Amino acid sequence: MLEKIKSVEELIALRKEAVDRQQKVVLCHGTFDLLHTGHIRHLQAAKRAADILIATLTADEFVTKGPGRPVFNEKLRAGNLAALQCVDFVAIIRAKTAVELLYQLKPDIYAKGSEFKDESIDVAGYISAEREVLQSYGGEILLTDEVTFSSTQLLNNHFDIFSAEVRLYLDEIKKYYTPSLVASELDRLKNLKVLVVGEAIIDEYHYTNDLGQSGKSHTLVVQHKHTERFAGGSLAVANHIAGFCQQVELLTVIGDWFDDENFIRANLKSNVTPHFYYLDSKPTLTKARFVNGDMSKLFEVYYNGLEYLNEETEQQINGWLDKYLNQYDCVVVSDFGNGFISRKMVERLVDKSRFLAVNTQINSGNRGFHVITRYPKANFISLNEPEIRLAAHNRHDPIEEVAENIGEKLGVRYIAITQGERGATYVDRVKQQSVVVPALSTQVVDRIGAGDAVLSITSILLSCGVDLNVVGLLGNAAGALKIKRVCNSHPIEMSDLIKYLKTLLS
Repeated sequence: MLEKIKSVEELIALRKEAVDRQQKVVLCHGTFDLLHTGHIRHLQAAKRAADILIATLTADEFVTKGPGRPVFNEKLRAGNLAALQCVDFVAIIRAKTAVELLYQLKPDIYAKGSEFKDESIDVAGYISAEREVLQSYGGEILLTDEVTFSSTQLLNNHFDIFSAEVRLYLDEIKKYYTPSLVASELDRLKNLKVLVVGEAIIDEYHYTNDLGQSGKSHTLVVQHKHTERFAGGSLAVANHIAGFCQQVELLTVIGDWFDDENFIRANLKSNVTPHFYYLDSKPTLTKARFVNGDMSKLFEVYYNGLEYLNEETEQQINGWLDKYLNQYDCVVVSDFGNGFISRKMVERLVDKSRFLAVNTQINSGNRGFHVITRYPKANFISLNEPEIRLAAHNRHDPIEEVAENIGEKLGVRYIAITQGERGATYVDRVKQQSVVVPALSTQVVDRIGAGDAVLSITSILLSCGVDLNVVGLLGNAAGALKIKRVCNSHPIEMSDLIKYLKTLLS
């Protein structure tokens, strides 16, 4: 059975052999999280159309179907497929779609289930992209007409995917909101013109193996494996928003060391227009995190590129803000307290923004010195619970009272307070409405950047006046998607969020 499981490279070689033998190859691709009767009938129908059936499945890290998914890990799912007599070969695909695999493998036939006859369900455009690849080399799509079931519904109904708290919340919200209704709210965001302001951060992850204690001191010794770099801070916020809005601009400061600018430009989405100001003879702020095999942080090193702006650069930025700020429907400020956003910049952001959303993050570089009250006014603030409690100097009162205290002081209408495993609280002070949303994920890979994802999605939704219940649902869903990913390896996309919502609300 295990000999059926191949790498992509092995599949390509097998495909070439099939061409030489004039054998037809059919490909089926999916998640196959719960292998059921519908899957088996679909695979059997595909096999009848060709000589060789290859079944591929999405790797765990790329599954975006909702909390606790996949229920069965990629090795179990591959083994289940390999156990079927009709399946000749199996492979795990480390990508969100089968598009690249189709380019590489060029099967004669690509089989999909009959539910894909209606391409309107393809919110991400994956089917269209797959069809284009097939047409480029003469492949065909086969829509098998077999009995269909939903793995998502079967898992939701018969497995304990959700906690009692989450199930109660979802049962209540499903009474008023459908996936299509929520998706229509996301469609409203496309034509927004958004400006993101904040520090650019390069996040480095140094992956290590623990070797144990040094023989000569009480020091942990690790073996370095490899390093990854990610676009973080305001760069990540801009990328998240660019998955929903067509016009996104970014105002930030970067260093002139090494290849910082080339790296940053290469890791910004194509519809993000950056406005860079530069630090002379300094690096872009870089945070190097050393992590072990289970993603536990061992320690962190700051390579500071910014303490404060020089007078000339600050004047240039303030001139830019004076000229352009009122052109944007929504201004999202991601203030990490590292010296980029000056007092005079704050004055302009507050006075000239049509809709101002702000996060002031507490981190190791500013703890105790950086709170939301440096902004005298905003339309929306998004903070975690320690950040808002520190700003209010209030450790013990109910979080709704703390939110009202800060909201009144700053004249804020909307407040989001993220609370980790306890979810988040969303407040509309004008309507005197408070919405508590539980955490919507059971799998945590990395919490870094979760608050940025929540800030990004909720800011643009609230700037359009979207209902607070929908904002809370989408904000927590965005955070749940983010913590399944290492750092900012992949920005949140509208298609990912809609797919996640369909799982939650089915």
